[in-house]
Amino acid sequence: MTRKSEDASRSTIRDVAARAGVSASTVSRVLGGDYPVSAATRTRVMRAVREMDYVADARAKAIAGVGTPTLAFVLEDITGPSFALMAHGVEREAMRLGHLCLVCSTEGDARHELEFVEMMRAQRAAAVILVGGGADTAEYRERTRRMADSLASAGSRLVLCGRPPLGPGAPVTVIEYDNEGGAYALVAHVLAQGHQRVLFLGGKSDHSTAQGRERGYLAAHRARGVEPAEELVRHGDFTRDSGHRLMREALERKLDFTAVVAATDMVAAGALTALHEAGLSVPRDVSLAGYDDIPFARDLHPALTTVHVPYEELGRLAVRTALGREPNTPDEHLLLGTHVVVRDSVAPLKE
Repeated sequence: MTRKSEDASRSTIRDVAARAGVSASTVSRVLGGDYPVSAATRTRVMRAVREMDYVADARAKAIAGVGTPTLAFVLEDITGPSFALMAHGVEREAMRLGHLCLVCSTEGDARHELEFVEMMRAQRAAAVILVGGGADTAEYRERTRRMADSLASAGSRLVLCGRPPLGPGAPVTVIEYDNEGGAYALVAHVLAQGHQRVLFLGGKSDHSTAQGRERGYLAAHRARGVEPAEELVRHGDFTRDSGHRLMREALERKLDFTAVVAATDMVAAGALTALHEAGLSVPRDVSLAGYDDIPFARDLHPALTTVHVPYEELGRLAVRTALGREPNTPDEHLLLGTHVVVRDSVAPLKE
């Protein structure tokens, strides 16, 4: 005989209703405890619950607006280390405050993002947290403003983490870190070691986070009266493979540089592999720095000089702020600091 699966054999609220001789809505009222029913009806329902070993689905209760309240965390790629750190902060703080956290990975699909936000609005989630940079266009601002208004009308709050703000008046909370300032401090540290030809391995040219880091790179040079050569600024994305490819291309083109600043630690990891493959030593031959200070940065060889971003705190703050505001509160903008973590991958330029 084939054993039934756990899901197939689990009693439903309709099964309990049939056993107790009442409607499913009556069972829901008894279990929810928020609607008066007679003592006899309550006794019959609870007897059926015990006999059938019925356990209410917490997710279904949350979606119905009963039981554990929910909030949503929406990001492009859950496999990204920095996103995973932020998700950890969101989940821990949500749990501490008694909320169920739902995570959606959109894979960069704007339609998927809109659909998920609309679903959270219908389910009356307490807050929706959107994470990650994007192109700061009129279309983005209009689309996101509609999301914010729609959520506010349903009693929810939109939080943007690391995304471009929408302008005054939108019912949204924007939480950022000092993206440009962190890059400025990092590049200033590299330049202070005597390096004058610093290769920058950046992200997509229309991506707000990538733009901030590139602005910091340029500003640090200009503060020293230097205009970096155009060929030293390379664009890709924030992945390890992009760093490996851009580094190989720079070496094949025989670009003149003594240091590399990568837009993320993942990009730096790919660049480090490409340098090793070319027989170059870091930092003896080339200095290398990253950005994010994700956990493995200290375990690279050599340990990576980078910019620390408080991703977990960013996630926790997003939850605390969203749940502590009325949905229609006008826009607010919070900024967290960053700092340079000096390790072994950057060394003074050899004369």
